[in-house]
Amino acid sequence: MKALERLIKNLSSLPGIGPKSAQRIAYSLIKKDEEFNKALAEDIATIKERVFPCPVCGSLTETDPCEICSDPSRDRSLMCVVEQPQDVETIAASGAYSGLYHVLGGAISPLDGIGPDKLRFKELKARIGDGGFREIIVATNPTDEGDTTALYISRMFEGSGIKITRLASGLPIGGDLEYADRTTLARSLSGRTEI
Repeated sequence: MKALERLIKNLSSLPGIGPKSAQRIAYSLIKKDEEFNKALAEDIATIKERVFPCPVCGSLTETDPCEICSDPSRDRSLMCVVEQPQDVETIAASGAYSGLYHVLGGAISPLDGIGPDKLRFKELKARIGDGGFREIIVATNPTDEGDTTALYISRMFEGSGIKITRLASGLPIGGDLEYADRTTLARSLSGRTEI
């Protein structure tokens, strides 16, 4: 059973998968046909060769540049700055944004040793410096690190004439006030809009 134990251990090292989930996945793979397991193994073995960061925006892609950067129909006056490549997918899935993206590769976190020099700020400054942008939308996470990163970006482009905005945060659609935590409620109050 060493092969099964090793598979469970490897699966449980993935984010969001604990020992029980890893065990269920492993037993499920045993029940699958051989072709499925071979295809899955091939996908896992070649993922790093096939998928790489776009040299322009930093999002994950299989083409150089990515489909978003090479799409002429996108609004090239809007730049949405996100922390991670998966954030691009999340925003794109909303269908509410049609501009360009820039992936920083994380957020400023001095406690974790992540300063501005470890993120893609130089690339952002170069892209914005090429001109044509009227707005930078900062879509970092609503955390202390995300807020610090957003502040850093706003100061970076202070006086540039480019509008700097941040995604609104607060109560979710369909949520009840009684279930909102204090921080979310505080953000909702401070970010209120006129109706």
